[in-house]
Amino acid sequence: MIKKIFKIFKGDKTIWIVYLFLCIFSMIAVYSTIGNLAFRFNEGNTTYYLIQHIIILIFGIVLAYLVHLMDYRIWGMIAKFLFIIAIPLLIVTLFKGQTTNDAARWLRIPVIGISFQTSDFARFALIILLARIASAKQDNITDFKHAYLPMIVAVAITVGLVFPTNLSTAVLILATALLIMYIARVPLKYLLATVGIVIVIMSISILIMLQMPNKGRVGTWQSRIESFTNKDEKVSYQRMKADIAIANGGVIGKFPGNSTQRGTLPQSHTDFIYAIIIEELGMMGGIAVLLLYCVLMYRAIHVGKQSKGFFGAFLAIGFGFYIGFQAFVNMSVAVGLIPVTGQPLPMISKGGTSIIFTSIAIGIIQSIARDYQKNLIKNESNTEDTVTEENESEQSENIITV
Repeated sequence: MIKKIFKIFKGDKTIWIVYLFLCIFSMIAVYSTIGNLAFRFNEGNTTYYLIQHIIILIFGIVLAYLVHLMDYRIWGMIAKFLFIIAIPLLIVTLFKGQTTNDAARWLRIPVIGISFQTSDFARFALIILLARIASAKQDNITDFKHAYLPMIVAVAITVGLVFPTNLSTAVLILATALLIMYIARVPLKYLLATVGIVIVIMSISILIMLQMPNKGRVGTWQSRIESFTNKDEKVSYQRMKADIAIANGGVIGKFPGNSTQRGTLPQSHTDFIYAIIIEELGMMGGIAVLLLYCVLMYRAIHVGKQSKGFFGAFLAIGFGFYIGFQAFVNMSVAVGLIPVTGQPLPMISKGGTSIIFTSIAIGIIQSIARDYQKNLIKNESNTEDTVTEENESEQSENIITV
């Protein structure tokens, strides 16, 4: 049965196993945490949100499967087109986006009424574009004008448009972009200079926005950082509930469905779902989830190293690290290591846009792995044919000699 499945799902088997397990586990985790959301917006109908989530997961799996059948080089051909689409969407979202929790991050599609987070599409397009530019410029990658400048301009535009409404995503995009450029052998002095310039620009921007009557998201960032750094003051309600959930979990947890904090912990189905996972599955379950993302990231790097071209290598490693970074940020927030950021747990948290683009990223990584396997089989076949021909030639010579 398993062999038949892997004949259909080609590529890296470990990544498929981890990805599909996260999808299945997500159904359990979301169903266990959507009670609060259901009572607030749908008269307690948790089945509605569960079915909605399952449909999105199935759609994501189908997308991952279809994308993994495509030649990943196609994405390089449309990289600029995707980026050109992403920028206007970010601009529209910045000024006309749908606001939730004081953040305009969503854009509502007319007629069908579906909302999606444009920053997810933007970072997806940027990773592909950077991989394309970096692979094309390998012969003169140290050249400031022809190699570094095109990449950093694309990064600056994306980060600059995401930063005002979503600081954590902007930082994640920047970190992933710098990592791709570092792997592509862009001179370290350029990257360090970029980090310094970004810190200065962001600091000045935040100081200016703090002086405005309506601080907007800056006020939220300020309160979160102050709440996190000032341990003498009373902790926030959200932080307190997350800590209680984690403390209740112990070593083996209270088992799925038995959480006592899921109904009172805000955003328990998205930002703080990891705290509920620990409450229900304990420290062992929390470590297991962490290890799954580590394995996923490691295998993505392995696929990148196996790729016969630079584009596939940068693409696989870039997507692998972004998924891993996002997961680590979410889990760090849940356990209180860093301030609240609003990042979902990839493939587990409830949310359509994140699941869709993460699934497409998995599909691209698997497409790269499938291409490597196909070339490996082809080379082995050619080797066998050559050996067979040599043996037949030797036998013919022996017959003639006799």
